[in-house]
Amino acid sequence: MPDLKAIKEHMEVIGADGVHVGTVDHLEGNRIKLTRKDSGEGSHKGHHHYISTELVAGIEGNKVRLSANADVAVSFEEERNSKPA
Repeated sequence: MPDLKAIKEHMEVIGADGVHVGTVDHLEGNRIKLTRKDSGEGSHKGHHHYISTELVAGIEGNKVRLSANADVAVSFEEERNSKPA
């Protein structure tokens, strides 16, 4: 398993296929919190998305590579509304 302490703010998160998934905001427990600019549109706008660190396959330079292709990794994303309900 890669050294998760090497994951830093603003690193790009990419799928195993090299496709952009998001940008690291910070680590939160066993999840990578992605920046809001990668939060999507419509009902996803304004939500923070999270990727489990279990999907991290490696860290290459300024990129966090996941073990799943981007489209699959996005289906595993968790989201949390950043605005109070």
